Amino acid sequence: MSKATVIGLGKSGVAAARLLKREGWEVELSDRNTSETLLEQQQELAAEQITVKLGQSLELNGANLPQLIVVSPGVPWDIPVLVEARQLGIETIGEMELAWRNLRSLPWVGITGTNGKTTTTALIAAIFQAAELNAPACGNIGYAACEVALSQRGRGAEGQGSRGEGTAIQNHIDWVIAEVSSYQIESSSSLAPRIGVWTTFTPDHLSRHKTLENYYNIKAKLLHQSELQVFNGDDAYLRQLGLSAWPDAYWTSVRGKDFLISEKGFYIEDGWVVEKLTATYAPEPIVKVSSLRMVGEHNQQNLLMAVATARLAGINRDAIALAIREFPGVAHRLEHICTWEGIDFINDSKATNYDAAEVGLASLNSPAILIAGGEAKAGDDTGWLAQIQTKTAAVLLIGSAAPAFAKRLQEVGYHNYHIVETMERAIPKSAELAKQYQAPVVLLSPACASFDQYPNFEVRGDRFRHLCLAWAGGWKPARVELPELENSSQESIVQSR
Repeated sequence: MSKATVIGLGKSGVAAARLLKREGWEVELSDRNTSETLLEQQQELAAEQITVKLGQSLELNGANLPQLIVVSPGVPWDIPVLVEARQLGIETIGEMELAWRNLRSLPWVGITGTNGKTTTTALIAAIFQAAELNAPACGNIGYAACEVALSQRGRGAEGQGSRGEGTAIQNHIDWVIAEVSSYQIESSSSLAPRIGVWTTFTPDHLSRHKTLENYYNIKAKLLHQSELQVFNGDDAYLRQLGLSAWPDAYWTSVRGKDFLISEKGFYIEDGWVVEKLTATYAPEPIVKVSSLRMVGEHNQQNLLMAVATARLAGINRDAIALAIREFPGVAHRLEHICTWEGIDFINDSKATNYDAAEVGLASLNSPAILIAGGEAKAGDDTGWLAQIQTKTAAVLLIGSAAPAFAKRLQEVGYHNYHIVETMERAIPKSAELAKQYQAPVVLLSPACASFDQYPNFEVRGDRFRHLCLAWAGGWKPARVELPELENSSQESIVQSR
């Protein structure tokens, strides 16, 4: 029996292991972490004859080497053991590639980009489903891609997706709607969607991809392998490359027909999304922009790309309009949590870099109270800092990035910030400051990864949601003052009822 090793005991890794077992592989799953939850999963998988090794990394020693290694999305592609595996001739692929090999007979939509891909993916899936197509969202949103593959092979995927779906995927699938990160593209050699969508491109994940050029080339690979291509023509980097790099693509623009850089594409005019499929094709209005309840120009860009994808897939205008009217938005992306005494609390935990956080601030009414910080990423913070100066009454800083962010705010002459360190301290302080400055919005938009304090941005956003709802529901923390820090204030919160 051929042996396969899966690295990473997350949702994707477990689904990959089960799929491989179904195909007749001897499967071993390894994870360098250990916890009660992982131990429970270990026992569950052992009953399925899948070996799970916890608290240790894969080692390629001895004669019993695997013929295949499958890597979960969060595992760096260039760690020494994977480099060694490739040198030894061991086939090494990502979980997304494994799913593709099992689902390549189906049409895929592959959505990638630095920012905007989750909202665009969710909106595309909603439109396809409104057209009565079975089109599960997977990858970085919803189900693991291998969960979809498992269901197509005759077994419902019973695990819940990252958004808490909890219902089994139906066996007959019409389209696969996949949000694909750079990590997943990097480890997927043959993934070739029917329609590829590129939402935005700005510096991100450079600690992993090293250079902007390398990051771009990884993203571009997915689009080059796509039969049809949809691009955000309002993105500065993609627009600069334009038709010279992507001559056959469908481009979009929220600024109207005159800003469309191709003879075919989708644009906004007189409050409508307009379709122009060829140079000689008469423009056709598809749906009113006002049907979408989400605010901000960036969401109009997401709308354009979603509508373009749907129309290229042959979906009619009625289904598109229905889906857009009913679309609630995406958790952790400018998600309205509650209103307390006229102040809206907004969860933008998915803004894990400066560009996404800048977009979040730009879309809201000012003045806002901003909660930012976490594990800092490399990138250009100029536009983000400019939005802070324009849009915020005060900034609360959490996480390991707080001292560095405080220094940057000082350097641009912004001094109304407070280092509060934790979300538990940030919520009551934000409410206090919102009252003081008559700010209509408290916004969590970290501009940082979450890994210093939380397992992922979802857990961070869920914690924000829980604390906001608890605050609005009536408990008021008792405040314990801590010593003043340089140019900031810091305080500890003890919950009381």
